Amino acid sequence: MSTATWIRDELDRRGISYEETHHPDAFTAQEVAHQEHVSGHRVAKVVCILADGWPFELVLPASRRVMLGWVRDLLGARELRLASEEELAEYFPGCELGALPALRYWEGVEVIADGHLNQDGEILILGGTHRDSVRVNFDDWFDLVNPRVELISEPDSGRQPTPGEPTS
Repeated sequence: MSTATWIRDELDRRGISYEETHHPDAFTAQEVAHQEHVSGHRVAKVVCILADGWPFELVLPASRRVMLGWVRDLLGARELRLASEEELAEYFPGCELGALPALRYWEGVEVIADGHLNQDGEILILGGTHRDSVRVNFDDWFDLVNPRVELISEPDSGRQPTPGEPTS
C-alpha cells in the first residue's frame, strides 16, 4: 500500500511540493521518526479528541504528549476524551488506525497545532498507512491546514500511564 490517494490529491491540487517516503511498519509517530532517521520534533502526529461530543484534531510533534486536562480547560469543555477506534475509522476512512495524516480532513472540524511543532524546513506527516509518510515544508503545511496554534503538549517521557490515566 502507498500513501493514501486523497493525501496526494490534496497536496497536488494545492500545488504543494512533497516527497513520499516509505519505511518498514511503524505503529507510533516516534517509530516513524526512527525509521526515517529524523527527530521526533519533525514528525507530526495526530490525536483526535471529542470535547463535549464535538471532534477536534490535535497535531503535535511525535516527541511530545497532549496535556488533555489543559486542552479541556482551553476549550472550556465539560467532557473531553480520545476518539475511539470506531470513531477514527468513521472519521478517517481509507487510513489505517494510528496512521492519521496531519491534514484538515473533516469540514468544519477545528485543527489545533501545538506551538512546539513550528519548524524551519520540512516536517513529516503520516501517509495514511503504517509504511508511508510525506515530507513537506512546514510553512506549506501550515498554509494548507491553517490550524489554530496553542501550547497543548509536554515532553513525552516515555513512561507508561498508570491504570485509568488518560493517554495521548
